[in-house]
Amino acid sequence: MTLVSSRAEQPWLSLAKSRNPSGMEPLPPLWVTLYQLQQEAPRPKRIICPREVENRPKYYGREFHGIISREQADEILAGVEGAYILRESQRQPGCYTLALRFGNQTLNYRLFYDGKHFVGEKRFESIHDLVTDGLITLYIETKASEYISKMTTNPIYEHIGYATLLREKVSRRLSRTKTESRKTSVTSEENTPVEKITSLVRRAALTQNDNHFNYEKAHNFKVHTFRGPHWCEYCANFMWGLIAQGVRCSDCGLNVHKQCSKYVPNDCQPDLKRIKRVYCCDLTTLVKAHNTQRPMVVDSCIREIEARGLKSEGLYRVSGFTEHIEDVKMAFDRDGDKADISASIYPDINIIAGALKLYFRDLPIPVITYDTYSKFIEAAKISNPDERLEAIHEVLMLLPAAHYETLRYLMIHLKKVTLHEKENFMNAENLGIVFGPTLMRPPEDSTLATLNDMRAVCRACGGTVSSLLWSAQTLHTAGLYK
Repeated sequence: MTLVSSRAEQPWLSLAKSRNPSGMEPLPPLWVTLYQLQQEAPRPKRIICPREVENRPKYYGREFHGIISREQADEILAGVEGAYILRESQRQPGCYTLALRFGNQTLNYRLFYDGKHFVGEKRFESIHDLVTDGLITLYIETKASEYISKMTTNPIYEHIGYATLLREKVSRRLSRTKTESRKTSVTSEENTPVEKITSLVRRAALTQNDNHFNYEKAHNFKVHTFRGPHWCEYCANFMWGLIAQGVRCSDCGLNVHKQCSKYVPNDCQPDLKRIKRVYCCDLTTLVKAHNTQRPMVVDSCIREIEARGLKSEGLYRVSGFTEHIEDVKMAFDRDGDKADISASIYPDINIIAGALKLYFRDLPIPVITYDTYSKFIEAAKISNPDERLEAIHEVLMLLPAAHYETLRYLMIHLKKVTLHEKENFMNAENLGIVFGPTLMRPPEDSTLATLNDMRAVCRACGGTVSSLLWSAQTLHTAGLYK
């Protein structure tokens, strides 16, 4: 079968102008062709050993032929495309090989088992499935090798012409109100469900929205097994194989080939239905999912603290009851920005302050990220105030946008706390000691994280936050205070 390599010659643009009878969006380029190649791939044929083999591993069947040579395996499989056997290596007893006939030659693969069978990254429940997937991959890569090597050179990801029909409807629905823009259900003009709205279409619609918090976010791709035919939302080609055909972003649901995932831009638009909780969720993921400038936990807690707790003695130093703080955490996880943390429910402001600190501690990546940790520590150690300020400013510019904005907002709040230090006894140094280890943690593999160094680390962390809080002028110059 000859594949047409020119994108211009494919009929996908014309297909985009009309929907197919099933009501689903039109098929992308070469989708059918590559799918047909998978259907044409040789079927696995197990060659059973005519004798009972002693000491056969319990996880292999009658296709195991014991200790035989490559030449013997070649004779057994000769002339039968897709035929396979398992054998034990003559040179390395205890090591097993899959011998597979493809393209008029016998291919030998080192075979492993750890509860599942594998020869590479993919793991299979049975040898039959492993061979089936292998034959599909070998056949498609043989027939379409030149095209596959060029799949990513002219992607449809930024053009998505085939999604034009649905984009306007989705955009209209998503832009009605801020609240509705966060809903996952999408309806057409006739209020009937639009089936099969892909994450790519959703991304295009959200891109057109008036989103003032369009922080850059990388996709969180994980290997995924697709049930039924699927196509890549980057190159628009069929995703072949039985299992682990590609990767899916666990935050937005984007489906792409593994090789295509390397080229997808950092434009992930997390879907709220995929975000299971508020605490322990990546900061950028959370704010993009809720379309907010900062995590709603930070806004809600700071708003409550500034309304009734700025003069509370030992604010942020005095601990609230742990079980009540956990209740606040569960309320945010359950109700999001609708969580009720008012004085009628939690009269002790230290509970709200504790919930805010817990949020920062639970972040998988701290506000001051692992990448910038050592740079902040070094900046905080500089004795000259002007030089220290300049060094901190340079490191601040390295923070992800959502982290920077969250830190900026928190510093403005903590500055307000220091303005009432006569009542709350919390000056910049005290707040630095409290928030230093909360906002910044050493990477797990860092030697700074050893027990002997923890006191020095805490001092440096506190020094960093204290430096940020040093004065209104300092904060303004550092780009954190307005």
